[in-house]
This record gives sequence, C-alpha cells and structure tokens, in this order.
Amino acid sequence: MALVKSGWLWRQSSILRRWKRNWFVLYLDGSLVYYHDETQRDMDGRIHIKYSCRDVRTGRECRDVQPPEGKSRECLLTVVLRDGSKTTLCAESEDDAIAWKMAVLEAKSTPVHVYDPYDDDYYQTVPIDSHQTAYISSGHYGHQYGGGSFSSSLCAIWCPPGDTQ
Repeated sequence: MALVKSGWLWRQSSILRRWKRNWFVLYLDGSLVYYHDETQRDMDGRIHIKYSCRDVRTGRECRDVQPPEGKSRECLLTVVLRDGSKTTLCAESEDDAIAWKMAVLEAKSTPVHVYDPYDDDYYQTVPIDSHQTAYISSGHYGHQYGGGSFSSSLCAIWCPPGDTQ
C-alpha cells in the first residue's frame, strides 16, 4: 500500500486522557494505523480516514485539550470523526502537526480505485489518479466502513508518467 506519512505522535487515551507515544502510519487508502513502536508488530488501533474523518484541527482549534507536559498547544492535532468522537494527537513540533494535517486531508480526498480483477462482470479499465497509483483487490473486501478491517490485502500498481501500461 502506498505510504503517505509515518512518524511518532502522542495520542491521548479516550477514558483517562493520558498521553501515550505511538508510531503512526498513514496510507493513501486512508488507513491511519498506530502501533506500539516503529517495528509495526503490535497494532494499537486504526482509523479509516476516508470513511470516518469529518474534520482535522490543529493548534488553537483543539479546544479543551491540554498538550503533554513540555509540548506547545500549537503541536496539537485533533481528528474529528463522523460518529462525533475525536482522536487527539500531539506532534513534536508545530510544523509536524501541520504536515500531519495536510497528509490526512490528502489521504481523505485522494480517490482510490478498487476493483476485483477476477469478476468478469465488473472488469474495467481503472483510471490512474494523480499519484499514478491504482489499487486492486484479489477478492472479498470485508467491512470497509468500520467494524473491521479489509479481509484481503490490497496491492498497488505504479506506472511512470507517460506509460500507458
């Protein structure tokens, strides 16, 4: 899957409001996945940005949130979800918070073309988006709109600009 951005962010727990440092990975398909560490072995959670994200706020827009000790309010980042919940994060710097916001907004708005190459009724030419990437699934898609993860892996095909492959 095409990687948009990865790095360390502080995440505020939803119940006790404690800050925990996690390794975050944002993919072009809109999956924002966070792990215990950068080895990416133990997943802590996932947010499907394309389907769940309503808004992304940074800095002073993150009202009623206290940043972790030693961090500025300008480092805050809040992902507001369609169900009304929020995921509050804190970057290492104000610039990094803005970079994460831009990356999340890009992943939210970038179209992802998915089709099943083994379904003859659905076979079509998949247009290549502005990043020259198309996504193909090898069968059942699982629950895309929350309540689970994709049951089949997606793969990306990249064509150099000008290549009509």
